[in-house]
Order: sequence, then structure tokens, then C-alpha cells
Amino acid sequence: MKVGIVGAGAWGTAIARLLCNAGHAVVLWAYEAEVVESIRTRRTNALYLPGILLPEAVHVTSHIEEAVAARDLIVSVSPSHVTRRVMSAAAAAIDGEPIVVSATKGIENESLLTMSQVIREVLPPRHAQRLAALSGPSFAKEVATDMPTAVVAASSHEPTARAVQQVFSTDRFRVYTSEDVLGVELGGALKNVIALAAGASDGLGFGHNARAALITRGLHEIGRLAGRMGAHPLTMAGLAGMGDLVLTCTGELSRNRTVGFELGRGRSLREVLSEMRAVAEGVNTARAGFELAQRAGVEMPITETVHRALSLGLSARDAVGILMGRALRPERDE
Repeated sequence: MKVGIVGAGAWGTAIARLLCNAGHAVVLWAYEAEVVESIRTRRTNALYLPGILLPEAVHVTSHIEEAVAARDLIVSVSPSHVTRRVMSAAAAAIDGEPIVVSATKGIENESLLTMSQVIREVLPPRHAQRLAALSGPSFAKEVATDMPTAVVAASSHEPTARAVQQVFSTDRFRVYTSEDVLGVELGGALKNVIALAAGASDGLGFGHNARAALITRGLHEIGRLAGRMGAHPLTMAGLAGMGDLVLTCTGELSRNRTVGFELGRGRSLREVLSEMRAVAEGVNTARAGFELAQRAGVEMPITETVHRALSLGLSARDAVGILMGRALRPERDE
């Protein structure tokens, strides 16, 4: 297939390598001129995925029209806070009815929409049945070094989900399908918020008990919100729920866990973010998750506490006191 990838961060670059090696014709759009130059001259994205060589067949461009025109499949991998702007710019150049896959894990703060919902708004109606979301436990570096990975492709249109499954699947990258787009996207976005809390717990020097509690109760509150919004409860037990949550809360490659870890050590959010070029999506998603919970009338104590820590300056140690001091209750409260 002719594939256009919109966004050349670590994940977009890893997807470009994956699909090119699977035999597809790949054009990769990068916003930063230095990324385009690095890939063209050294065949590596030195800014976001250093040390990984890209096949010569991956064509990189700074012109978004070149990446999306006359494509069979388009993958949106821009950070969540610019997805609307980037895909709006791309929309005019998209011809035909390509499959459009959202591979960004986030929620738009202004609208509280998931990424596929944002893309649905900016693309013409003819694309509605050709939209899908790709999510699951998938560190870019591990995918780019051919480590076995399993993810899920979700679409309300089953043939679209199956088509994405076929395009992406290799002997090292296994794709399952789902019809629960909302559940898959909420799980992928909100786990980043819980990972901030897990990282802070580690940064404070707490042990495995605390991390396990955060993962378990974090999954519970994500599932409670997703269910209230109409997602399927079992989605949270799958790759886009528990799978991605465990990975992001425990893996050393997790940007969100890293930010949380540094906050737990007492550093300021501004200081931590100033040292990062890549985006830690959980920082933006914390407020969106909190506001979704408020709108849905769902209690999400970990998400709310992370939001207060990021927005109001609540210290990590004080956050622990708030969470541990909450009123006692049954585990399976509804």
C-alpha cells in the first residue's frame, strides 16, 4: 500500500520503519527541518529516535501535502495538542477515501474529544467509515528494534479494523481488532496520567506495593469513566487498557513515568519539561481527564490528584496523603 505518516516523532518514525519493512511505500512527514535533514543524510531521526536506521525506501518530506496525497492509508501521529491543526492542514490534500489511522494517545483539552473524534471533525464526512485508532503497549524504540509487540486496531467499521490489522501485522508486530474505538482511545490516553502518579511514587522512594496499588486503582477509575461514556468494560482488561497501563507505569522508556519520577524527587514541572524534546502526553491529558470525569459525574481520585499536582503545585508527598486519607469504601464500588 501507499502509506503517508503525519508526524515524525519517535512513534511515527518507528511506524515508518515497520511499514516500509513490511513492503509498503512510505512517505514520512516531519515538522522539524532538522528531522528531515537527519533522515535524508544519515537515515536516522537523531532528534527523536537516535541510533535506529531507516530503510532507504522511506521518503521523508517537510511538505504535508506530499505525505497525504494519493495515499491508500494515512497514519496521524502528531502530538495531541496539535493534531487538529496538523490534520486540518492535511485535509485539503487528501484525495480519494484512504484509511486514516490515529496513533496518538491523547485527549484534546479544549473539546475533550479523543484523537479519532478530532480527525472525524476536520475530515470530510466520506471518511467516517475509514477511520481507525491504533493503541496498546508499544514503546517506539522496542518496535524499531523488532522486539515482539501486540497492539489493537479499533474501528466502528469492522472491514476498516481488519484492513489496518493486515497492513500493520508482521512476524514481530501482532495486531488485534476491536469495535470499541472510544474504549481503546480512553485507555491509551488516560493511562499516561496514572503513569505520572506511578513515576512520582517511584521518585519518592516507595516500593512495588504502592505502584501496584496505583496501577490497579488507576485501571478501576479509567474503566469507570469509560463505562459511563459508553465504552465496553472488557476493553480495559485488554491491550489498550491493562496492557498499556502496566507498560507505561513500569517501563524505563516511559516519558510519562520519567516526568512523574522527577516530580517525586522534588523537581518542578517546568524544569523537567524544559529538558525534554518529546511530548509527555499525560501532562496535557491530566486536565482533560479530570474535566471528563467532572462532566460524567465519575470519581477519579488519582487523575484529580495528578491534575492538582500539575496545575496547582500540589507536592507529590502531599498528594500521597490525600489519596491514602480518603474515606474507606468497598473495593468494588460503582
